[in-house]
Amino acid sequence: MTNLQEVKDNVLQVSKSPKSKTISRNCSDTLKNTTDIIKYGLKRELSVEFEIVDLADLYTEFRDKLTVIHRTDFYHIIWFQNGSPTHLVDFNPIQINPNSLLFLNKDIVHRFDNQTDVAGKAILFTERFFCSTESNTTFLQNSILFNDLFSNFPVSLQNNATLFGELLDQMQKELNNSKDHFQADILQNLLHNFLLHSERERRTQNFSEIKKDADFDYVMLFKKFLEETYKNKKQVNYYAKQINITEKRFNQATTKVLGKTPKEMIDDRIMLEAKRILAHTRQSVKEIGYSLGFEEPTYFIKYFKKHAKLTPIEFREKIVLA
Repeated sequence: MTNLQEVKDNVLQVSKSPKSKTISRNCSDTLKNTTDIIKYGLKRELSVEFEIVDLADLYTEFRDKLTVIHRTDFYHIIWFQNGSPTHLVDFNPIQINPNSLLFLNKDIVHRFDNQTDVAGKAILFTERFFCSTESNTTFLQNSILFNDLFSNFPVSLQNNATLFGELLDQMQKELNNSKDHFQADILQNLLHNFLLHSERERRTQNFSEIKKDADFDYVMLFKKFLEETYKNKKQVNYYAKQINITEKRFNQATTKVLGKTPKEMIDDRIMLEAKRILAHTRQSVKEIGYSLGFEEPTYFIKYFKKHAKLTPIEFREKIVLA
């Protein structure tokens, strides 16, 4: 799977978590031992930035890494074939049913359950692997599977498991072939088909479609720029200029699509990252504020309290002691 052995030698170690499904306990364990949220990448030695791993093998080898809060710089498609674990994504526990798919965006903060009777597969791939063309880039960025405009809802495969199993087998067989000029393209096409079938299935399962019009396009473009620059750019007019629309038009688009103003979306993104770091690391309030673009600790404290109704220290204590 990931380059976890290399991480052992190069980053601060995290002690093995106790076998508990209590979210706050895991947050506390991580907080005691880290100065930043651990981030993993795919193995450097892979011939293509694409991998299929067995969940049981993954748990056997890397349980103490998986069950502690972490990020990755690649995408996950996790097929839980057996077991009913609770997967923690940011601060949201997601209950998994057997034979379902969970899609996780790159850089998301999450952890696996300590449950031992989980069986299935995980497809791991990077943006660089999938986004070889502009159309593929657009597809991935707008996908209802990975995009947080939509709820992070597992896709049930109760009725179509055979089809997805066949697609997975084709990908595995291609991976087992010797690398040649065609392998990456073939794997990419098979993965694209897997995602298309997943989107089709997702739309039949408690899904509310968002109309894809100019407003939607503006929002998606805004989210892309926001993710890249939210730590340093917090002004609505900056993003309006990037998208090349007026602030009034900008406000109309986000309000129509998400029911939020651009300023609220900027604040939400900053607060999410602030809460992540407060909950899962032992960085000081001063360090966190500075990393998020606040020149003075007092500015960050006032900003955080305005939006969370708690100071950063109060929030951290509440998370750890809950």
